[in-house]
Amino acid sequence: MSEQRATAESIERGGGLSVDDLLASVTGVAAAPSSVAFPRDVDGVAAAIAAAAGRYLPEGELATDADFFNAGGTSLQAVDLVAELEAELGIEFDLDEVFADARPISLARRWSERAGVEPDHIKARAEDLDQILADLALADRLPFIDVPEPLPPRRILLTGATGFLGSHMLLDLLRHSDAHVYCVVRAADEESAVARLGDALRSFRLPWSSELRRRVTVLPGDIREPRLGLTEERWFALASEVDSVVGVAAAVDFLRGYQSLRSANVLGALTLAEFAATGRPKPLHHISSIAVFNEVGITAMGEDDPLAHADRLISGYDQTKWTAEVALRRARDHGLVVTALRPGGIGGHTKTGAHNPQDLSSGLLSIFARYRTVPGFRYLNAAPVDWVSRVAAAVVCEPDAWGFDYNLTGIPATLDDVVGDMALSGMHLRVQDWDEWRVETLARLEAEPIPELAFMTRVLRSPTALKLCEATLKGPAARADRTNAFVEALELPPATVYSGQDQLKAFEELADAGLARLPHKDDEPYLWFSETTEGSVGDAPCSMALTLSIASMYQLVRERRVDVTGEVRCSAVHTGPLTVESGDLWVRPDEGIPRRHGSKHPLLRYRLRLLDADDGKWWLEGHKYSHVHWNVWRQCTTLTVEIGREGAEASFTGEVVVPRESYVRDQIDGIEVNPKLTERERRAAKLTWLAWFGMEMGRGLLPPFARAAADLLDLRRARVTEEY
Repeated sequence: MSEQRATAESIERGGGLSVDDLLASVTGVAAAPSSVAFPRDVDGVAAAIAAAAGRYLPEGELATDADFFNAGGTSLQAVDLVAELEAELGIEFDLDEVFADARPISLARRWSERAGVEPDHIKARAEDLDQILADLALADRLPFIDVPEPLPPRRILLTGATGFLGSHMLLDLLRHSDAHVYCVVRAADEESAVARLGDALRSFRLPWSSELRRRVTVLPGDIREPRLGLTEERWFALASEVDSVVGVAAAVDFLRGYQSLRSANVLGALTLAEFAATGRPKPLHHISSIAVFNEVGITAMGEDDPLAHADRLISGYDQTKWTAEVALRRARDHGLVVTALRPGGIGGHTKTGAHNPQDLSSGLLSIFARYRTVPGFRYLNAAPVDWVSRVAAAVVCEPDAWGFDYNLTGIPATLDDVVGDMALSGMHLRVQDWDEWRVETLARLEAEPIPELAFMTRVLRSPTALKLCEATLKGPAARADRTNAFVEALELPPATVYSGQDQLKAFEELADAGLARLPHKDDEPYLWFSETTEGSVGDAPCSMALTLSIASMYQLVRERRVDVTGEVRCSAVHTGPLTVESGDLWVRPDEGIPRRHGSKHPLLRYRLRLLDADDGKWWLEGHKYSHVHWNVWRQCTTLTVEIGREGAEASFTGEVVVPRESYVRDQIDGIEVNPKLTERERRAAKLTWLAWFGMEMGRGLLPPFARAAADLLDLRRARVTEEY
């Protein structure tokens, strides 16, 4: 039962299951009898389905009008249930039908009405539209209330604090306000709720210290239950204490239907509206979604633009988010101050890399990075979680911002943005037609299953979920004029395109989890150029003809490292050339800090493994230093080298220099860039490298002169000796 609860909670947070899990046979559930007789009418079929489904549930039974998932069923068990119904009872269902509405009575009606006709995945189901209309009417039951006091919140009720966005919002509310936060966490008791919240925060690289704990009250409850699962006494007492309500909790699942998700996403939102209207009037800040616009063919997604038509929303998630926002708009007519905050795709944290791998945008980016292919989309309306959370928390804490709609989507990324940005990171993407990309990606995921991307496999198989993807990838750019004005007024970090630099830490986390593939040293070079040096080692002529290359800007940003190949000719070592087996060059190694408090600051460090014609192995280490000297050019081009046999001390030392006439020819004009890039990308790559390298060299040359200046100003110390 504990495993089923954990899986259910994972699904509520947007969790997924592996392909192997989804296709495997469950061995721990008793099989239905091989031949079962039951009435072949709607009630009889519903009873048979309920009996079969009950064997997979913690309680061992399921009422015919109860939802399989809400009763504790999982995606894995739904797959097995469909297989059992077909094999043992002779009742066939499309798996999407179960995800759409997992009540036995509804499935029985669908079986009765279908009569062999394939399910319609183009428009919303009539029964879902009927339920949506009924749920919208529930908002009219809310009382009429006065406007809340326009004061920054002091006591906040927060739901969804164990989720990806909610956990970050909890920390931002604590950091940027003096408020005490009451967190409703689904758990059996307070001890379990506190433990679950702490585990969630730590999993997202967030602190959970005793100081933070002092300002948080954790309440065991459930947004799917009346009064949030609280006792009547606690409900009314809390309604009198709290002065602001923030609803982040939602069931995020792109496969389940409206009926399965409505208790969390629609009824939960209306329960928070009821709470906001109980006792002292309170503003309600509702985390909606840009999914309220997910109609294929919609032309505008501004903050005040009309939402999608409900009958053209296919995904249960889109339908429930639409219904919740529209119902809360009706609540505004009753005096309730409702703020709708609509994130798009929520990307990883730009500093910690914490991410939600089950977010649709994260799943798509993971696939882009892993397989280096991308469908021809229009825009990605996505922003990093730290920016979304910070702006949302600021709206909650600023009374003048209450009661409006905000698109928290950052600056939408175009196809060119994504392709160009990932190319600069060394990940060259091949653009494909949507159908071609879907088929090829699905084949790869099925051939080499990746548990963390199993939900994307299911999405790419599901006709219903594909409509959601199509609307997401073919929709217009979300406009956020009000959000941008608010951010500027409060001097918050401005919205930007969710670039490769912002995603860098998240990509590393995704790569560690086996989802994405980062550029590697063995990848095809992205940019390269020659470097020749001449000089002497061990009183004999020595020269090097090297090729310096980088596989991506990623290795520069993260490692400040350049790959080295080529050959070394040094007659003191060997009469023939020595081939570079492997080599690295580090720019400003050790942050340019001198060794043993010396005055020489390291600029570049070369480390090469060499092989001579007789298979003898050697090593070479070279250094360029910056120090107080008028001849800066000499410092940038002179390399002090040591050479020795592998496993032994240095046998030869000397100095080689880059000839002045070859520097510009080889290292500026001679820069080559991967021809797979466009002309604009090649030009940008070259300029980016030159700017980065120039900046790093400047940072390396400055400290010695700064130290010398400081010594001159301090007469109690001796001047730094000028070195030649």
